[in-house]
Amino acid sequence: MRKTTSAVRSALALLGISALALTGCTGPSGGSSAQSGSSGGGSITVGTTDKVTFLDPAGSYDNGSFMVMNQIYPFIMNSKPGSADPQPDIATSASFTSPTAYTVKLKSGLKWANGDTLDSTDVKFSFDRQLKINDPNGPASLLGNLASVDAPDPTTVVFHLKQGNDQTFPQVLTSPAGPIVDHKVFPADKVMNDDDIISKKAFAGPYTITTYQKNQLVSFKANPDYQGLLGKPATDTVNLKYYADSNNLKLDVQQGNIDVAWRSLTATDVDSLAKDSKVKVYKGPGGEIRYIVFNFDTMPYGAKTPNADPSKALAVRQAMADLVDREAIAQQVYKGTYTPLYSYVPDGFPGATTPLKSMYGDGNGKPSTDKAKQALQAAGVQTPVSINLQYNPDHYGTSSGDEYALVKQQLEASGLFKVNLQSTEWVTYSKDRTKDVYPMYQLGWFPDFSDPDDYLTPFFTENSFLKNHYSNTTVQGLISQEATNPDKSSREQQIGQIQDDVAKDLATLPLLQGAQIAVAGTNVKGVDTTLDPSFKFRLGVLSK
Repeated sequence: MRKTTSAVRSALALLGISALALTGCTGPSGGSSAQSGSSGGGSITVGTTDKVTFLDPAGSYDNGSFMVMNQIYPFIMNSKPGSADPQPDIATSASFTSPTAYTVKLKSGLKWANGDTLDSTDVKFSFDRQLKINDPNGPASLLGNLASVDAPDPTTVVFHLKQGNDQTFPQVLTSPAGPIVDHKVFPADKVMNDDDIISKKAFAGPYTITTYQKNQLVSFKANPDYQGLLGKPATDTVNLKYYADSNNLKLDVQQGNIDVAWRSLTATDVDSLAKDSKVKVYKGPGGEIRYIVFNFDTMPYGAKTPNADPSKALAVRQAMADLVDREAIAQQVYKGTYTPLYSYVPDGFPGATTPLKSMYGDGNGKPSTDKAKQALQAAGVQTPVSINLQYNPDHYGTSSGDEYALVKQQLEASGLFKVNLQSTEWVTYSKDRTKDVYPMYQLGWFPDFSDPDDYLTPFFTENSFLKNHYSNTTVQGLISQEATNPDKSSREQQIGQIQDDVAKDLATLPLLQGAQIAVAGTNVKGVDTTLDPSFKFRLGVLSK
């Protein structure tokens, strides 16, 4: 989520969009009804199994929270529905005035829903507090290249960067690190709770929130004072209903009790709904990935275990990489709605390669017990290796249980591993994973913006959001280089080298890549428009 010139950044984004479109985007590339006219009457109800961690941008870095933030907070940069190209949102202009200075001119007369003035003070405050709070579950890792922010007058903001020619900074401003908050409402040094945000009406996005029952129901109302890029919402009132069970989500969209089902239906449900004439299944560009995180301190033979041994710890990771059968998981659990992932940058992005396909298993993407056994024996690891593997049953869809049951089966069938498989609900899971509670655990990634760096900087730099204690100075150096390299060919080579180097270390174990999928009643419009390469679900384009 993140240049030398805006032209270079646009070119990189467009390359990503072109490739991603091959995954089956059904939406047009133009604007939407949200860009013109007044908000429509009636209401739209969207259902989801996602969860909100915090509405405070400094306290969460997950898809469920960011989806709500996108509706209620203003951004300096945004993208029109159907596009991933960053453009000024509440700004009139934004550009590099030097290699390390990104200067923004804000629109005048902006205000928050509570009547507070919205100006450069809020912008500076928002980014300063992200860096100061640096919450382990927040997106501060995206701001690793930000040195400081100046606000010389009410409509001018200057971002000073540590390294010049940052190829991704405009995209960072559209990312989970980018929401602007009211400096008169939010504390500068801690995360604010949801109810206080709601009561203070700290909104300045396309919508405000009128009703908030956390992870049960959110009611949005079009914000008449919004002056940003997205324009007036197509529908005045939108309700977001939360489900604990994806089966109930499927039944409600099928029966017309809700208008749209967005994240996450099972592959079986999607297959069934595609045959139902009362609804329509939409697929958008796929940047989602699923993977296993290794905690380098607490995994078997990790740095803080009684029998710490980095060579043996690596052998355990290698053996797991040799044994997982991605194709079986993709077909048996997800009916082909996910595809095997053999690297850290998913297929379709510039610079994507597949090093894990040749390095592990049989060298062609299939598992190999013999290869796994050799890796463990060469390191002197006694078998079977007991591992604790954690997964989440609600945030990534109910199929996660089937996915990890199959991973367990694949590992244990070799006779080399004994897997203790456990699950935890997301609200607890999202906190515990950064506190070294889980030696190995499931995560998914929903990209913040359409650039390969979004799969590298947040994962493998010093301030990684994974907090898994992985460190490779060569990798970090290469990430710094690719993020500031305006030469397309050279940058792609660097991105390829990073994937090779991380594949040798196995900081994580990539498993699957998936598309965006939503299901809606046949009378609903705008769903195809919001399933775009920006990976943002915009309620303002929906109507019926």
